[in-house]
Amino acid sequence: MQYLIMILIVVGLALSDIITGLIKCCVTDRPRSQKMRVGGLNKLAEIVVMLTACGFEIGVEQLGNYYQSQELAEIAGSLTAGGVFLYITAMEIISIFENYAEINPDAKGFLKKFRNKE
Repeated sequence: MQYLIMILIVVGLALSDIITGLIKCCVTDRPRSQKMRVGGLNKLAEIVVMLTACGFEIGVEQLGNYYQSQELAEIAGSLTAGGVFLYITAMEIISIFENYAEINPDAKGFLKKFRNKE
């Protein structure tokens, strides 16, 4: 169940990023099909990486059960899936904030707290 929740959060954040990116294109009147295509493929790759990390965690946990070292397997698996999840989540949230800062210029000061970028 925890893997499904992690995957759903990543998918939801990716969709939010895509939607805010589309809104940004409409507001700024700068649509670029190549950037959208690359961004969409990047989102798909993030989901594949998250699925891979969850599958790795499940596989390592099962190996740990097989070799009677469940604790080591749980630690190794949790670090992998948890680390990938945190990284992708942070990237997506920052990207959503960047899109929003271009949609609403008043929000740029808020974004500067997360990134040193204008």
